[in-house]
Amino acid sequence: MTGPPWLAWLLPAVPLAAGAVLAAAGRRVNAAAPWIGVAAAAVTLALACAAAAARPAAAAPLFAGIPAAVGVDGLSAVMVVTVAAVTLAVLVFAAGDLGPGENLGRFFGLMLIFAGAMLITVTATTLALLLMGWEVMGAASYALIGYWWRQPRRVAAANVAFLTTRAADLGLYLAAGAALAGGVPALALARLAGASPPWLDVIMAGILAAALGKSAQLPFSFWLSRAMQGPSPVSALLHSATMVAAGGYLLLRVQPLLAASGWGFPAAAWAGAVTALALGLVAVAQDDLKQLLAASTCAQIGFVVLAAGAGGVAGGVLQLVAHAAVKSLLFLGAGAWLTALGTRKLGALRGAARRYPLVGAAFTVGAVALAGLPPFSLWVSKDVVLAAALRHGPALYGTGLAAAVVSAVYAIKALWYVWQPTPANAAAGCDTEQRGTRLVTRVATAPLLVLAVPAAALGVLALPAIAGPLRDTLGAAGEPSPAWWQLTLSAALAIAASVATWRRAPAGVPVPATVTGWLARWLDLERTADLLVTRPVLALARLLAAFDDRVLDRVPAAIARGTLALAGAAARADDADVDGLVRQVAAGARRLGQLARRPQTGRVHTYYIQAVVAFAALVLVFIVVR
Repeated sequence: MTGPPWLAWLLPAVPLAAGAVLAAAGRRVNAAAPWIGVAAAAVTLALACAAAAARPAAAAPLFAGIPAAVGVDGLSAVMVVTVAAVTLAVLVFAAGDLGPGENLGRFFGLMLIFAGAMLITVTATTLALLLMGWEVMGAASYALIGYWWRQPRRVAAANVAFLTTRAADLGLYLAAGAALAGGVPALALARLAGASPPWLDVIMAGILAAALGKSAQLPFSFWLSRAMQGPSPVSALLHSATMVAAGGYLLLRVQPLLAASGWGFPAAAWAGAVTALALGLVAVAQDDLKQLLAASTCAQIGFVVLAAGAGGVAGGVLQLVAHAAVKSLLFLGAGAWLTALGTRKLGALRGAARRYPLVGAAFTVGAVALAGLPPFSLWVSKDVVLAAALRHGPALYGTGLAAAVVSAVYAIKALWYVWQPTPANAAAGCDTEQRGTRLVTRVATAPLLVLAVPAAALGVLALPAIAGPLRDTLGAAGEPSPAWWQLTLSAALAIAASVATWRRAPAGVPVPATVTGWLARWLDLERTADLLVTRPVLALARLLAAFDDRVLDRVPAAIARGTLALAGAAARADDADVDGLVRQVAAGARRLGQLARRPQTGRVHTYYIQAVVAFAALVLVFIVVR
């Protein structure tokens, strides 16, 4: 049995409607916006839990033969609860972090729209509706990254992120068109694998490109670096349960398509594995905490994409959920320190965990989990993913294991800095990004402490008593579990890498400066994209704007000028001809009136004479006519 259809629609409708109202109201609801946003997120979480239990499904007409259909199954049930829970935690943090001078109505409204679009994306069962949620999510992310739109660097960052993801999103349009051509009934996601060739391969290529772009996998990873220009709550939501998670989720959703294409599985698996390793090294090279966390997001989502390509749905879902808790926790911690100290630089954050111990304790839980240390959540989830990868050969497993070791390096590097003694000149490094408040509010601290619990404990989902029913729920029965030696090996390597990093953190990694610089610049991918995508698109936009101003605008301007000229000529003709004719008729009428008044003398004999003359004239006419 399925739940009531209205529940499937109400789940995304609540955040979308509340977000639209708040965004439209703007500063007029500044005082109430944080609490309205938190209340809407809390209602959404309650609806998500109800939907996960009831599993509703619903459909409505959209296009001819293509319905707008949503449904909550085992996979989407996990995701809707994760998205709603992280959204609530992030909005609670934002309520205590953002100052009253901000446009809070617009901010909380956009955040709710962003979350609502993600809920549409994860519950959509047709490609048409998924594409709509996908687009709204991209537009909302653009507005949130460029939230401080009066600062040109923020707008430039939003442009880069938007254009990069939009370029990849074209793949989803390509897939939709190919699905229509390939005869996929109702564009149902579950039926994509049945498309006729060669459209099957086109669908696979389009979905893979869109998924890699949205999840910031190579070669699109650099846009996530630019997304750091948005407020910290935006980074926390975007990097954990929304946006970057959407691509990995989509690949997990279309497993039959990956299998039917033949090449989809290895392409996705290697894209994820290489991204996990390469962007992990990029994270190691960063000296900015938010940039480190951003690169680590690419790497950790790489494990989800690897799981999708290795056929490990259970591992991919576990990694998605654990990563959402860990990364939202870490970004909120970084955001709390940014608000308090006004800096994101690791060197300037020395002693931050000592100065703000509650934030430091929560951040430590997240960093240890990110490092893959036992028994925390990401240690288990990565090994479940790697167990699936091992079925495809030792090379794929070894690449993933190396990426897991690198994750310990960048996580412990961040942890080392924030736990060092506070230097005497600590104030000199503060306020480089913004003016710090030197305090972290209790409202902002509370969600960090709450998120620390799942970040530490979600590994229990891999216990045999829970893992079996979870796989059955996800439709992933028969997928491998990590063997004891795999768990032991990954734990030993993570511990060794963590100890070595803690000891060598002051000296850094002994690699050439040119390599470190290349890694710190995110592999110079943005330069390449700037030359191939961003600059050409912006140049084309400027060219089209000039064409619009100089050519297209001239046509209506010429029409307007011609209309004014005709109106002037008509006015002159009206004055000179029509009005003149009217005046002449009036003058003639006056003359006739004057002539008609002349016989009216008031004398009786005159009237008799006029009557005789008129009678004589009539008699004459009568004689002549006859």
